Amino acid sequence: MKRFISIIVAFCMLAALSVPALAMGEGQERVVVGADLTEEQILSVYGQFGLTRGSVTELTVTNAEERDYLEGLVSEDVIGHNSISCVYIRTLPSGSGLTVSTNNITWCTQDMYRAALMTAGVYDAEVRVGAPFGVSGTAALTGIYKAYESITGVQLQQQAKSAATDELVITAELADQIEDVDAVAIVSELKLILDETQNMTDEDLRAQIVQIAGQYGYTLSDAIVSQLVSLCRTLEGLSTDQLQSKVEQFKSTLSNVAQYAQQVQGFGAKISSILDSIKSFFQNLFN
Repeated sequence: MKRFISIIVAFCMLAALSVPALAMGEGQERVVVGADLTEEQILSVYGQFGLTRGSVTELTVTNAEERDYLEGLVSEDVIGHNSISCVYIRTLPSGSGLTVSTNNITWCTQDMYRAALMTAGVYDAEVRVGAPFGVSGTAALTGIYKAYESITGVQLQQQAKSAATDELVITAELADQIEDVDAVAIVSELKLILDETQNMTDEDLRAQIVQIAGQYGYTLSDAIVSQLVSLCRTLEGLSTDQLQSKVEQFKSTLSNVAQYAQQVQGFGAKISSILDSIKSFFQNLFN
């Protein structure tokens, strides 16, 4: 009898150990829908994701859950009183990185989501964020956290999730003053020197932020500089080594995007110059 009980206990232990391994596997999917959407709106978002409802495990996120992270960070008109944003997430093989696409998201860019999610500890996943109509998108992070934790069976650190939400909101507010890609780049630059900022006074840190922004050609308002100081202090409480290694990978792709944009602008300028030359040629020919 004792031997039988031992076998049963061993079997249960093996089963318990196998569950996290399964949960952490690649290729698992979740959809998180806003609790206040109509059936028609939900089906519309599933269409955006290229999915049929019922084909993927579905979760729901409420406005109350969104407020747990957003209240006090953004104005009431940004949070709203309804949960609208929806999320699809699929885990990828280790080392694949993080991809984000958006639809009907008006305030947060794909790079803002990627940078914030890395801060939260979300890696190696495909993420799609959508809504049936235009929304700010700040609340979508809550849905992503919920989906990722459901798949992995592991709770993300609360401090990291809160810091990531702070980062998304502050980066979006910074992007109201400067170019989106530069806003993400400046915040990324600050992440890379967190080991140094820990030893800076707030005034020294303010000066450092002003200097970094100046390298990108911007003069920031005092209010946004103060927000960036506060963000740095929050990020300093995380595992900075791991965060910085992910930022290095992220910045390389961000730099490529910025470089590509500059190349496109340069190409457009060359085409415009050629067309002007042709126009001048014919003007001179017939005058």
